[in-house]
Amino acid sequence: MADTTSAVFVLNFSEYMDSFENTTSECPTLNYKEKVTLSVCVGISFCGLVDNAIVMRFLFFHVKKNPFTVYTLNLAVADFSLLLLLSLLMLLILTLPICSLFDGILLSYVKIYIAVGYLCHFFDLSSLGFLTAISVERCLSVLFPIWYRCRRPKRLAGIVSGLLWAFSGSLVSFMYLTFNFIDEHMKTFGAVAFATCLTFSSMMLVSNLSLFIKIQRGFRIRHPGKLYIAVLINVIFFFVFAIPFSVEVFVNLADRLELFPEDTSLLLVMLNSSINPVIYFLVGCCRQRRSRCSVTAALRRVFEEKATSSAPEDKVDETTV
Repeated sequence: MADTTSAVFVLNFSEYMDSFENTTSECPTLNYKEKVTLSVCVGISFCGLVDNAIVMRFLFFHVKKNPFTVYTLNLAVADFSLLLLLSLLMLLILTLPICSLFDGILLSYVKIYIAVGYLCHFFDLSSLGFLTAISVERCLSVLFPIWYRCRRPKRLAGIVSGLLWAFSGSLVSFMYLTFNFIDEHMKTFGAVAFATCLTFSSMMLVSNLSLFIKIQRGFRIRHPGKLYIAVLINVIFFFVFAIPFSVEVFVNLADRLELFPEDTSLLLVMLNSSINPVIYFLVGCCRQRRSRCSVTAALRRVFEEKATSSAPEDKVDETTV
């Protein structure tokens, strides 16, 4: 954050807590620019919360479950939770100037900040995992259609989702626990976290590039399905908005001991978590003759569309999405 608040948010646990145990009256102040930036972040978060809540409700109650809807539902849950926590974090920072009115409240702010920070990174890493799973799933359904329809385990999406939640929670937990130990541990888990983000991002990139090439070569008549377009746009926005946040956090973790980067990266990751539902709606409304397109109808066109391949005979129809 800004210079006036950066000292408050040092995240080495021992130094962090010791530095605030004796704090009594002096609280950081926010200038006009910081207040405007934080207010914009809160506004974006609230819009994203509403959008993701609509997607969650639709996928949970109004559509037949398939691997893509399972992953997308988990992605919406992760994005919703991340936005909820980030908005809470922004509100905490906005209310920092009043902490001098209450004795000992600054230390409580610090503890809440640490807890919220842990959960934010947990949901951020989970979101990355689910978007990767969607990309790989979509790629497999096109590149290996016969195996996908006949041999793919039916409960694989649920199992993978559970493993992604567990892996993200374990990795972030270990990363936070290392703040109680020596620098070598922090560097190790910072490197592991960065390698995880790099692996997921590479899988996402390779899957979508392979799918794009396959679509261009094999689908000459019909346009690709709306879900394919939505996933591709989601991935593009992810690399633009979310990658700077993850890279800045995990690359500089051991040196700067900061689990939250500067304002720009935070704003970008909020936009990334908020924009997916908007993409689903716009893709669902695309090429519709009606001037008005309801949210439910648009989402239904994306997630219930059957895209049939016009490729040669050995390429079977795509899976219902």
